[in-house]
Amino acid sequence: MFSSLLLALAYSATVHAWFRVSCTAPLVQVRIDPIISPNSTPSNHVHTVHGASNFKGTSTFDSLRASKCTNCLVTQDLSNYWFPKLYFRDPKTKLFEAVGNGGLLVYYQNRGEAAARNGGAGIKAFPPGFKMISGNPRARSKKYPPLEGSQGELRERAVFYACLRYPNFPQYEGNGFPNTDCEAGLNARIHMPACWDGKNVDSADHMSHVAYLSQIDNGKCPSTHPVTLMKLFYEITWDVHAFASRWRPGTDAWPFVYATGDPTGYSWHGDFQNGWDTNALQNAIDQCDNPNDQTGSGITEACRHLTVVSATVADQCKIAPTVNEAVNGTLTKLPGCNPIQSGPGDATLYSDTNCPF
Repeated sequence: MFSSLLLALAYSATVHAWFRVSCTAPLVQVRIDPIISPNSTPSNHVHTVHGASNFKGTSTFDSLRASKCTNCLVTQDLSNYWFPKLYFRDPKTKLFEAVGNGGLLVYYQNRGEAAARNGGAGIKAFPPGFKMISGNPRARSKKYPPLEGSQGELRERAVFYACLRYPNFPQYEGNGFPNTDCEAGLNARIHMPACWDGKNVDSADHMSHVAYLSQIDNGKCPSTHPVTLMKLFYEITWDVHAFASRWRPGTDAWPFVYATGDPTGYSWHGDFQNGWDTNALQNAIDQCDNPNDQTGSGITEACRHLTVVSATVADQCKIAPTVNEAVNGTLTKLPGCNPIQSGPGDATLYSDTNCPF
């Protein structure tokens, strides 16, 4: 029922997009990260993973393109999308329990001055091998003045939440967690960079080869990153209301933490590894954004270059976790070495081999 509610909420949202890629229940939940720690398994924290079935620590563009299925509804998209898993920490027992969500919704947005509908030369498809992240898993507070406009400030502003409540929602919006129950779910959102340097499909910090638009959701690309790509926008709604009877909003501290050990919400981040049929995506960009038909109104099925399957079909795509540990159920500690770190300074991320706890 929660999944159905979230789908309705997502599609009635005021987030304007060209088309959407919906993903069902997770492909897998596991401590693997092909971007940050491709040669080190397990990775630091548990991720909720969506997309192509060949998700591995050593995933490449070619291996993703050889996937047998995807849990996302657009078949030409064999990318992977992942983000940290959320847990409820019981105020009485201090035990951790996984929080469910209604799947991932990825908005593919034609933003920026280069977009054809804005009079520009056009947007480019993601190149083979392309990877990127948004957000900061170490963050526990904001460091930049609001609207200051640097890439660091834009990175902070890219992360935000809405507490969905009845009868009028949202009743909270901010860059960190609220301290109230969200009857219709905690809606976590993140903007991804949409500007590329045109040369490197990745970088040492997995961020330097990309940049945010000057207004995050629109505007200009910096001269150092002149190529405009489709802007991805992730939306996940966590079912925090399922735990409403077990804490006292306004009295107890917010009891939800990310797998990073973050009780503040500022470490929310998203990862993307491209697995698109490049021609299909470029054709969709060039030919399926017509204001005179449904392709210009966010109707993914209207684009003849994209094939959309049912959620029932996509939900059959699952893979087994390759790290042998419990990530669901009732846990005495977060998987890996992730003590609660409240900040406000950046957290320390530990590996299993250098864990002091």
